[in-house]
Order: sequence, then C-alpha cells, then structure tokens
Amino acid sequence: MQKVGILGGGQLGRMLLQSAANYVVETWVLENDEECPAAHLCHHFIKGDIRDFDTVYNFGKDLDALTIEIESVNVEALEKLESEGKRIYPRPAAIRTIKNKVLQKDFYRQHEIPTPAYVITQTRSELDEHTGMLPAVHKIGEGGYDGKGVQVLKSSADFPTGFDSASVLEKMVDIRMEIAVIVAVNDAGETTLFPPTEMLFDPILNLLDYQVCPANISQKVLWKAEAIASKVARDLQSPGLFAIELFVDKDDEVLVNETAPRVHNSGHHTIEAHYSSQYDMLWRIILGLPLGNTAAILPSAIVNILGAEGHCGPATYEGFDEVLKIDNAFVHLYGKKLTKPGRKMGHVTILSKDRTDLMHKANKIKHTLKVVSR
Repeated sequence: MQKVGILGGGQLGRMLLQSAANYVVETWVLENDEECPAAHLCHHFIKGDIRDFDTVYNFGKDLDALTIEIESVNVEALEKLESEGKRIYPRPAAIRTIKNKVLQKDFYRQHEIPTPAYVITQTRSELDEHTGMLPAVHKIGEGGYDGKGVQVLKSSADFPTGFDSASVLEKMVDIRMEIAVIVAVNDAGETTLFPPTEMLFDPILNLLDYQVCPANISQKVLWKAEAIASKVARDLQSPGLFAIELFVDKDDEVLVNETAPRVHNSGHHTIEAHYSSQYDMLWRIILGLPLGNTAAILPSAIVNILGAEGHCGPATYEGFDEVLKIDNAFVHLYGKKLTKPGRKMGHVTILSKDRTDLMHKANKIKHTLKVVSR
C-alpha cells in the first residue's frame, strides 16, 4: 500500500481524503491545527509547520509520495525529498514558480503565455514611477490568498495602500468574464482538461461568490482557453493538477490571471457534477492510475458558504434545513468550529439542465444559508 502525504489540512485536504476512501492508500496529513478540517479523515495526523524545512523533510522521508493543498510550503525540503526519489505532485520546481507571483508572472512572459501587462515593484515608493499603469492591481509576491495581498489602485491617491515588498503591479483589464480551466497531467505527460467554469466574485471580499459550469463562452473562446491552459501546464513540466484562472476581455481575448498548483475552489462542483472529480483525478495521478473522465454529468453551480459579517466565534448555520429541501443541492460543510467574516465554511453544489434554474437556486441559497456565531 502506498503511503501518501498531504501538506496542509484545510477543506481541500478534507475533500481529497474523502475521495481517497475509494482507493487503497495510506494517508498522512501535516498541519499545525489539530482540529483542522482534514485531521480526522486521514490515517495519520502529524502536527507541524508546513513552512519549516526539518518538519516537512521528516514528514516526507518515509512516504512514497506527497502533494499539497496550499502553496505556502517549504519548497527546499520538497526539493531534497525529490532528490532522494520521493514523488512530489506537483514537482517542487512548479510550486516554487507558482507560489511567488513575481516568478509566476515572469514565467508567463518567458513562455509567451498571454497575461495582463505588468511591472515588478520592490517598494511602495516605486509605485510613483508607474502612474502610466493605472488603473492597476497590486499583488504581493508571496503570502496572499483568498483576496488578501491584493490591492486595487485606481489612482495615485491609492498608492499608500500598496505593498512595501516585492510585488506585481498589473494593468487592469476590461474584463467581460473570469473563467477557470483545470488541467490534469500524469507522470507520462498525458493531459486531460475539465470544462471551463465561469466565476463570479464578491466585489467587497474579492472572494469567489458563486460559479457556473459550463462557462457561457463561444467555441472560439473555449479553444483559446483550452490551448492556453494546456500550454501553462505543459511548460511547468510537472505532473499534478493545475487550476488556471483566466480573464476573457471585451474583445474575447483570453489572458492568464494566475495558476494554482493543486485542487482548487473552482473545481468543487466536480464532486457531484462530473464523472471524475478533481480530487479523484489527483489520486489517479499520484497512484499511477489511468486519468479519469472529466465530462459533466449535468451543468452545475457552486455557492460558497462564507462567515457572515459581524460574527466571530463558534459557528452555527441558519437556513441549513431549508437548503437541504432544495432538489439537487449538495451541501458540503468543512467542519471549521469557528467562524469569522468572509471565512470559507463550506459550499453548496447545485445540478440542473437549465442555467436559469441554476442561477435562481444559487441566489436563493446565498440568501438563505448564513454562518453566524452562537
């Protein structure tokens, strides 16, 4: 039986472990929080810091393979493990490139992958030299997640909110739509793509609000998106699962926003809506099994369940029973005991042949299910 370790124990690790139950595999999780969403679903839980070299190296040295559910891992330890013959999904070189937004953007430029125009800033004061980029988005090089580490700069008056460390200053694109394409790559370099999803964001929290699959795009945009996503995965030269987030502008040009080297929020719907989910697919890759069928069983939508404003503390769910009465709605709670504003506490997937029905139910769920503190 293969021993596989997961670095990180959040909701992505939880859903990965739920899928692992279908395979013969011994699972290990490394995470600092003993009450994290994935802690009770693995065979072996190790408490420790995924950013510490010795902790990660000692965790992985007796395992057959490792994967990640968050980028903020100690890449040097993974590189040493890889040099000793351990299989890492994705390869440490790919994680190193993607986890730093400066390196990630330079990777796109180097490989002629279309992405919004940008410059690199090392200090906040350098923003004064780039007023020609406005309006722009300032993205911190490392440490940003879920909308944190991103500042919209509409004019020079916004410069004080920028970052005083290595960051990407990206010219704002006139976006018609944001989509995501998940690409699976096995050890032999064979690839398969999940259908693009259309993402709609909360304008205040800058978090994914809900999404629909398939995306409402033309055949021409679909071909562009699939070609670009495939090129990103191919040029990273690594097996694994990659979620490529893309902008579609007003002229139907497709540009890469960013890439995640792991299972991703934009693929949650695949659990119920596709023959092989993104989580099932990653296990197939890690265990050396044939790639799965990415086709959709039915169109789907996702609603993220976020902690309500003004509520911090032990979580309770209002409207839960009401949502469970909705046909073809599948509730996933992540088991987080404490809520805070904007925290991802779960998601609901809805299936329907009719897009209007999907959007109606998604909107109803968004306004019915609330996470509050007791």
